[in-house]
Amino acid sequence: MRTNKLCAILSGIKKSEDLQPLTRKRPLATLPFDCKYRMIDFPLSSLVNASVNSIFMIFNQDETQSVFDHLGGGKEWNLDAIQHHYFIHLYQDFLKKKEQGKPYYETLIDYLRKSKSEYTVIMGNKVLCNIDLQAVLKIYQNQDSDMTVVYKRVPKEQITDTDSLISIGDDGVVNGAYFIDEAENGSKLHNLCMDIFMVRTNWLIDALKEGQEQGISANIHLFLQEKMTEMTCSAYEYTGYLGNVFDINSYYQVNMDMLNVNKFNSLLYTNKKIYTKLKNEVPTYYDTSSQVTNSHFATGCLIKGTVENSLLSRQTVVEEGAEVLDTITMANAYIGKNAKIRYAILDKNVTVEEGAEVIGTPEDIVVVEKGVTISKKS
Repeated sequence: MRTNKLCAILSGIKKSEDLQPLTRKRPLATLPFDCKYRMIDFPLSSLVNASVNSIFMIFNQDETQSVFDHLGGGKEWNLDAIQHHYFIHLYQDFLKKKEQGKPYYETLIDYLRKSKSEYTVIMGNKVLCNIDLQAVLKIYQNQDSDMTVVYKRVPKEQITDTDSLISIGDDGVVNGAYFIDEAENGSKLHNLCMDIFMVRTNWLIDALKEGQEQGISANIHLFLQEKMTEMTCSAYEYTGYLGNVFDINSYYQVNMDMLNVNKFNSLLYTNKKIYTKLKNEVPTYYDTSSQVTNSHFATGCLIKGTVENSLLSRQTVVEEGAEVLDTITMANAYIGKNAKIRYAILDKNVTVEEGAEVIGTPEDIVVVEKGVTISKKS
């Protein structure tokens, strides 16, 4: 194996009913973010910035089309170069083989062997961050541990019931895991496991071979979370911006966070670039009648009305007299004359006709499904 060489496993099987209807026809991984990005861009970019050239991705079988549409040949992440590869495997194939009593991790084990990498990083995609994986690797190499897990100290409001939290000893070693309903009262911050693990490839191969004989979970993140407390696991504290997406309100908030200059710079303007699929389009046009305050726009938009504290994706049209406040629009939204939108998320190809209203509140964000037309009430 090549010294210090990294390969990666990116798992995108996480589902949340609380994100419906946004994830009805797409995985969480391809949810749009800050007008022009997708959630998957962040783990992919962290891997590219760490010189990882081989990635094994796991997705649900009914959600791969959206992933292929976004990734294409992987050019933007340099995954189309010679000796650079990415593979997409179906999670349901693991489950099917497990039910049949077959060695369900063999495809992944074969990938790990052929990667000839000394180390493997395992990542999810529900947590938005811009992490230096080479720094994580250095910490792992300097620790006498079997695994290193990445965590961030966050308030209770940024944690959901199924998130794994960890307790850490004075020696920096994980000594326990628990859920938020088991947390001590009065604790303001909790150590959120970010589902980023660093291990030696040989150890992972052996652990998966042994584990599948014992019937371990086909979800590799659940398997590794269990291993955290069974073996020596050191902890790496991430201190940059983190957005934990698990329901509509959390998704709305992490997008709105980008209107805060400090949070925006912390995530998107570090020395580690975030890459995404490029769109060669004309810039956004702001008419003389437009009024824009504290908002972000992708390319190709036409703005004639008022936009405040909002994020508008590509080719969004806001007609004269329309008001778009505290709102997220996805691609190809059309807001007609004198329409009023507030505290809302408009999915792709939504039309809000002249004079119509879509009004939510900070606690109850209104979501308009893909392709829906909102008409003025008579």
